Amino acid sequence: MNRSSRQGASGVWIIAALVLLLLILHQDNWFWTDDTLVFGFLPIGLLWHAGISIGASLTWALATVIAWPIDEDVERKLVAEVEEDEVAS
Repeated sequence: MNRSSRQGASGVWIIAALVLLLLILHQDNWFWTDDTLVFGFLPIGLLWHAGISIGASLTWALATVIAWPIDEDVERKLVAEVEEDEVAS
């Protein structure tokens, strides 16, 4: 097993753990009866869910980088195309 496949395998476990954590944190029973307003108008439960949504989007972005990295062949082609464009301009 080479280094990149080991990183990909551990990356999948990291992403799986983050998704599981988000699923657990999404069950926010502790804010259901809390009438606290944040900034004077935003219910704390809604703010909590906004934070969960941001966490989910960051987890997805991390998943695209860690769990599904770009192939080395594709990366070389992209770099070559960018270098050709820079030389042409």
